[in-house]
Amino acid sequence: MPDACLLGDQRDLIDQVLDKWSLSILAVLLRGPHRFNELRREVPEITQKSLAQTLKRLERNGIVERIVLDTRHFAVEYRMTALGRSFEAPRQALAQWASDHLEDVNKARASYDADDDARAAASP
Repeated sequence: MPDACLLGDQRDLIDQVLDKWSLSILAVLLRGPHRFNELRREVPEITQKSLAQTLKRLERNGIVERIVLDTRHFAVEYRMTALGRSFEAPRQALAQWASDHLEDVNKARASYDADDDARAAASP
């Protein structure tokens, strides 16, 4: 496939798996199935609404499956599908890139912010 910008459906899919919460949820689910409240404890910054929306989106895309457990009380478990597990290598590559380059990015941000502050101070 030739190098090209991600457009249309490709861009939409990438936006959905790289959104604010998906990577954190996927990292948890790659360790094994979890119930909703277990996921909330594992990703404490996420709201209940955001977790529910993210899980629905990941389920719709075939990355996560929702299993109703046969228990005395209603219970649901979320687990990765084969398609979801196939995303582990790209997810690890992104995490590694971020780890390898975080210091460089932080230096670039500091430099940009200093230049931006200087430009703002110089403008009338």
